[in-house]
Amino acid sequence: MTQIVSALAEVSDRYDALFVDLWGCVHNGITAFPAACDALIRYRERGGTVVLVTNSPRTRSAVEVQLQGFGVPPEVWDTIATSGDSARAAAFDGAVGQKVYFIGGPDEEDAFLHPLKIQNDPIKITTTEVDRAEGIICTGPFDPSADPAILRPQLLVAKARGLKLLCANPDIVVDRGERREWCAGAVARLYTEMGGESLYFGKPHPPIYDLARRRLSALDKSVGNDGILAIGDGIATDIMGAMGEDIDSLFITGGLAAVETKTREQPDAAALTDYLEREKNAPTYAIGFLR
Repeated sequence: MTQIVSALAEVSDRYDALFVDLWGCVHNGITAFPAACDALIRYRERGGTVVLVTNSPRTRSAVEVQLQGFGVPPEVWDTIATSGDSARAAAFDGAVGQKVYFIGGPDEEDAFLHPLKIQNDPIKITTTEVDRAEGIICTGPFDPSADPAILRPQLLVAKARGLKLLCANPDIVVDRGERREWCAGAVARLYTEMGGESLYFGKPHPPIYDLARRRLSALDKSVGNDGILAIGDGIATDIMGAMGEDIDSLFITGGLAAVETKTREQPDAAALTDYLEREKNAPTYAIGFLR
């Protein structure tokens, strides 16, 4: 049974580390949520460790710059694990070949194709058209406001050629302020529905949690599953991923599921129960907004 709490501090002392989602929890794609930032700062002041675990296709350093632009204080976190870095590691190990068809923005292409320094002998990746590619890398639609179905012609060519699609962000949608945008996960889902093979490297899939634990270890922190609390607003990413990793979770209902859970300051208990039953997920705790 999911427990509705009024503040992170009610339960955070039970955990040594937090795996915290960003978009919809700490910021809205435009500006920081002050109450969420304050709650995480207070948690760290009490000795806890905060790992920002994000399905951003960006690098860790790029996410740090982005957070600064949103007004998120650096005191909020200890380290960051991004699906982009997890996906890049796989790409430079040859997961989808050396000649790739890249789906995403031009800035994302330049950043993604810069090899990780921690890898030994990364392969050389070049971009080409889909009919000449060995695989696909997707960091998001070319136009996040357009229906991903407009990519169907390219994906049909890719499927016919047996190409794998590496998805650097399994999120389907995000809310940038009041505007909802499509993510790479929507493209990967479409490709899978068409019969293609998609490879995922963000929540709820294991590689990003492996990276988050490595980032914890790099801080000389040894934390077992019972000492980690995952926080996020994505029921099919943050909460499903936490359940798969056997760690507790705090569901932020005022993000992607605000309408379904009838969240204003807090979720409606009956609406939350109905929603979780439909989604077949069971977070340990729920709260309207991180505070």
